[in-house]
Amino acid sequence: MVREDKTARQLYEAVKANPARARFGFGSKAAVVNIDFQQAYTRPDLFPKSAYVTDPDQIAHVNRLSALARLRGMPVIWTRVMYKPDGGDAGVWGTRTDTPDSLQNIKQDSERHAFDPRVEIDAAVDLVYDKRMPSAFFESPLQSYLIWHKVDTVILTGGSTSGCVRASAVESLSRGYRTIVPEQCVADKHESYHFANLTDLQLKYADVVDVEEAAAWLKG
Repeated sequence: MVREDKTARQLYEAVKANPARARFGFGSKAAVVNIDFQQAYTRPDLFPKSAYVTDPDQIAHVNRLSALARLRGMPVIWTRVMYKPDGGDAGVWGTRTDTPDSLQNIKQDSERHAFDPRVEIDAAVDLVYDKRMPSAFFESPLQSYLIWHKVDTVILTGGSTSGCVRASAVESLSRGYRTIVPEQCVADKHESYHFANLTDLQLKYADVVDVEEAAAWLKG
Protein backbone atom coordinates (compact mmCIF):
# COMPACT_ATOMS: atom_id res chain seq x y z
CA MET A 1 0.00 0.00 0.00
CA VAL A 2 1.33 3.41 -0.98
CA ARG A 3 1.50 5.88 1.91
CA GLU A 4 2.02 9.58 1.19
CA ASP A 5 0.97 12.97 2.50
CA LYS A 6 -1.48 13.93 -0.23
CA THR A 7 -5.07 14.94 0.25
CA ALA A 8 -7.93 13.13 -1.43
CA ARG A 9 -8.42 16.20 -3.64
CA GLN A 10 -4.76 16.14 -4.73
CA LEU A 11 -4.93 12.45 -5.59
CA TYR A 12 -8.09 13.03 -7.61
CA GLU A 13 -6.57 15.95 -9.51
CA ALA A 14 -3.53 13.83 -10.40
CA VAL A 15 -5.73 11.05 -11.81
CA LYS A 16 -7.89 13.59 -13.62
CA ALA A 17 -4.85 15.21 -15.25
CA ASN A 18 -3.45 11.96 -16.66
CA PRO A 19 -3.68 12.27 -20.49
CA ALA A 20 -3.24 8.51 -20.95
CA ARG A 21 -6.29 7.69 -18.87
CA ALA A 22 -8.52 5.21 -20.72
CA ARG A 23 -12.25 5.92 -20.91
CA PHE A 24 -15.45 3.99 -21.43
CA GLY A 25 -16.96 6.86 -23.44
CA PHE A 26 -20.55 7.64 -24.31
CA GLY A 27 -22.60 5.15 -26.27
CA SER A 28 -25.57 5.83 -28.52
CA LYS A 29 -28.36 6.56 -26.03
CA ALA A 30 -28.17 7.75 -22.44
CA ALA A 31 -30.43 8.02 -19.42
CA VAL A 32 -29.91 10.69 -16.78
CA VAL A 33 -30.37 9.17 -13.33
CA ASN A 34 -30.73 11.83 -10.62
CA ILE A 35 -30.21 10.28 -7.20
CA ASP A 36 -31.95 11.51 -4.04
CA PHE A 37 -32.43 15.23 -4.66
CA GLN A 38 -34.61 15.34 -1.58
CA GLN A 39 -34.49 17.85 1.22
CA ALA A 40 -32.91 15.44 3.70
CA TYR A 41 -29.75 15.60 1.57
CA THR A 42 -29.88 18.95 -0.26
CA ARG A 43 -31.10 21.44 2.39
CA PRO A 44 -28.50 22.13 5.10
CA ASP A 45 -30.67 25.06 6.15
CA LEU A 46 -33.36 22.56 7.17
CA PHE A 47 -31.37 19.39 7.93
CA PRO A 48 -27.76 20.31 8.76
CA LYS A 49 -26.87 16.85 10.09
CA SER A 50 -27.72 14.95 6.90
CA ALA A 51 -27.60 17.45 4.01
CA TYR A 52 -24.57 18.59 2.04
CA VAL A 53 -23.56 21.03 -0.70
CA THR A 54 -20.44 20.62 -2.82
CA ASP A 55 -20.98 22.68 -5.97
CA PRO A 56 -23.48 25.49 -5.28
CA ASP A 57 -24.77 25.19 -8.86
CA GLN A 58 -25.26 21.42 -8.70
CA ILE A 59 -29.04 21.45 -9.04
CA ALA A 60 -28.97 23.99 -11.88
CA HIS A 61 -26.52 21.75 -13.76
CA VAL A 62 -28.71 18.70 -13.16
CA ASN A 63 -31.81 20.51 -14.38
CA ARG A 64 -29.96 21.50 -17.54
CA LEU A 65 -28.71 17.98 -18.29
CA SER A 66 -32.19 16.59 -17.65
CA ALA A 67 -33.78 19.13 -20.01
CA LEU A 68 -31.26 18.33 -22.74
CA ALA A 69 -31.94 14.60 -22.36
CA ARG A 70 -35.69 15.13 -22.69
CA LEU A 71 -35.19 17.18 -25.86
CA ARG A 72 -33.46 14.17 -27.44
CA GLY A 73 -36.06 11.69 -26.22
CA MET A 74 -33.72 10.18 -23.63
CA PRO A 75 -35.03 9.00 -20.26
CA VAL A 76 -34.74 11.06 -17.09
CA ILE A 77 -35.08 9.32 -13.74
CA TRP A 78 -35.39 10.71 -10.19
CA THR A 79 -35.05 8.66 -7.01
CA ARG A 80 -35.78 9.33 -3.34
CA VAL A 81 -35.18 7.44 -0.12
CA MET A 82 -38.23 6.61 2.01
CA TYR A 83 -39.24 4.06 4.64
CA LYS A 84 -42.51 2.85 6.13
CA PRO A 85 -43.65 4.19 9.53
CA ASP A 86 -41.77 1.68 11.66
CA GLY A 87 -38.62 1.81 9.50
CA GLY A 88 -38.70 -1.97 9.14
CA ASP A 89 -37.97 -1.90 5.41
CA ALA A 90 -34.56 -0.30 6.06
CA GLY A 91 -33.28 -3.74 7.02
CA VAL A 92 -29.97 -4.10 8.82
CA TRP A 93 -28.96 -0.70 7.37
CA GLY A 94 -31.42 0.91 9.75
CA THR A 95 -30.14 -0.76 12.92
CA ARG A 96 -27.08 1.34 13.73
CA THR A 97 -28.86 4.48 14.93
CA ASP A 98 -32.39 5.60 15.66
CA THR A 99 -32.51 9.39 15.89
CA PRO A 100 -34.69 11.94 14.08
CA ASP A 101 -31.84 12.28 11.55
CA SER A 102 -31.43 8.54 10.90
CA LEU A 103 -32.20 7.40 7.39
CA GLN A 104 -34.88 4.89 8.44
CA ASN A 105 -36.83 7.86 9.82
CA ILE A 106 -37.31 9.42 6.38
CA LYS A 107 -41.05 8.88 6.12
CA GLN A 108 -43.38 9.21 3.14
CA ASP A 109 -44.59 12.77 2.50
CA SER A 110 -42.33 14.21 5.20
CA GLU A 111 -40.13 17.27 4.66
CA ARG A 112 -37.08 15.00 4.46
CA HIS A 113 -38.73 12.89 1.78
CA ALA A 114 -39.83 15.89 -0.31
CA PHE A 115 -37.87 16.76 -3.43
CA ASP A 116 -35.88 19.96 -3.22
CA PRO A 117 -38.16 22.65 -4.70
CA ARG A 118 -35.36 23.72 -7.07
CA VAL A 119 -35.37 20.46 -9.05
CA GLU A 120 -37.33 20.51 -12.29
CA ILE A 121 -39.19 17.24 -12.73
CA ASP A 122 -41.44 16.66 -15.73
CA ALA A 123 -43.99 14.32 -14.19
CA ALA A 124 -45.47 13.56 -17.61
CA VAL A 125 -42.33 11.86 -18.92
CA ASP A 126 -39.78 11.36 -16.12
CA LEU A 127 -39.62 8.16 -14.08
CA VAL A 128 -39.85 8.90 -10.34
CA TYR A 129 -39.60 6.25 -7.64
CA ASP A 130 -38.63 5.66 -4.01
CA LYS A 131 -35.74 3.41 -3.07
CA ARG A 132 -34.59 1.85 0.19
CA MET A 133 -30.96 0.91 -0.38
CA PRO A 134 -27.97 2.83 -1.79
CA SER A 135 -28.07 1.68 -5.40
CA ALA A 136 -30.70 3.15 -7.70
CA PHE A 137 -30.89 -0.34 -9.27
CA PHE A 138 -31.63 -2.34 -6.12
CA GLU A 139 -35.19 -3.73 -6.16
CA SER A 140 -36.30 -0.89 -8.43
CA PRO A 141 -37.84 -0.51 -11.92
CA LEU A 142 -34.66 1.06 -13.28
CA GLN A 143 -33.14 -1.93 -15.09
CA SER A 144 -36.29 -2.84 -17.03
CA TYR A 145 -36.89 0.85 -17.83
CA LEU A 146 -33.41 1.23 -19.33
CA ILE A 147 -33.79 -1.97 -21.35
CA TRP A 148 -37.15 -0.83 -22.75
CA HIS A 149 -35.63 2.51 -23.80
CA LYS A 150 -32.58 0.80 -25.36
CA VAL A 151 -30.15 2.73 -23.18
CA ASP A 152 -26.44 1.89 -23.20
CA THR A 153 -25.12 4.86 -21.19
CA VAL A 154 -26.07 6.00 -17.68
CA ILE A 155 -25.31 9.55 -16.56
CA LEU A 156 -25.39 9.65 -12.75
CA THR A 157 -25.99 12.77 -10.65
CA GLY A 158 -26.91 13.37 -7.02
CA GLY A 159 -25.57 12.26 -3.70
CA SER A 160 -23.80 11.13 -1.93
CA THR A 161 -20.67 10.56 -3.99
CA SER A 162 -19.40 8.01 -1.47
CA GLY A 163 -22.78 6.36 -0.95
CA CYS A 164 -25.68 6.14 -3.37
CA VAL A 165 -23.79 7.53 -6.39
CA ARG A 166 -20.91 5.13 -5.96
CA ALA A 167 -23.22 2.16 -5.31
CA SER A 168 -25.27 3.00 -8.39
CA ALA A 169 -22.15 3.43 -10.52
CA VAL A 170 -20.74 0.05 -9.52
CA GLU A 171 -24.04 -1.64 -10.29
CA SER A 172 -24.46 0.30 -13.53
CA LEU A 173 -21.08 -0.86 -14.82
CA SER A 174 -21.77 -4.39 -13.56
CA ARG A 175 -24.94 -4.44 -15.66
CA GLY A 176 -23.03 -3.44 -18.78
CA TYR A 177 -23.75 0.30 -18.99
CA ARG A 178 -21.21 2.94 -19.93
CA THR A 179 -21.32 5.04 -16.77
CA ILE A 180 -20.73 8.78 -16.70
CA VAL A 181 -20.45 10.97 -13.58
CA PRO A 182 -20.44 14.75 -14.25
CA GLU A 183 -18.18 16.08 -11.52
CA GLN A 184 -20.20 19.21 -10.70
CA CYS A 185 -23.40 17.17 -10.39
CA VAL A 186 -22.48 15.02 -7.39
CA ALA A 187 -21.99 16.00 -3.77
CA ASP A 188 -20.96 14.67 -0.38
CA LYS A 189 -20.74 15.66 3.27
CA HIS A 190 -16.93 16.05 3.37
CA GLU A 191 -14.42 16.74 0.61
CA SER A 192 -12.29 13.79 1.71
CA TYR A 193 -15.09 11.28 1.02
CA HIS A 194 -16.10 13.15 -2.12
CA PHE A 195 -12.71 13.24 -3.83
CA ALA A 196 -11.60 9.80 -2.62
CA ASN A 197 -14.67 8.28 -4.25
CA LEU A 198 -14.37 10.36 -7.42
CA THR A 199 -10.83 8.96 -7.71
CA ASP A 200 -12.07 5.40 -7.27
CA LEU A 201 -14.93 5.92 -9.72
CA GLN A 202 -12.56 7.40 -12.28
CA LEU A 203 -10.05 4.58 -11.97
CA LYS A 204 -12.52 1.69 -11.97
CA TYR A 205 -16.20 2.19 -12.59
CA ALA A 206 -17.05 5.35 -14.52
CA ASP A 207 -15.88 8.29 -16.56
CA VAL A 208 -15.84 11.33 -14.31
CA VAL A 209 -16.25 14.26 -16.68
CA ASP A 210 -16.86 17.99 -16.62
CA VAL A 211 -20.56 18.83 -16.75
CA GLU A 212 -20.00 20.76 -19.97
CA GLU A 213 -18.75 17.62 -21.69
CA ALA A 214 -21.90 15.76 -20.72
CA ALA A 215 -24.04 18.71 -21.84
CA ALA A 216 -22.24 18.91 -25.19
CA TRP A 217 -22.81 15.21 -25.83
CA LEU A 218 -26.50 15.50 -24.97
CA LYS A 219 -26.81 18.48 -27.32
CA GLY A 220 -25.17 16.44 -30.08
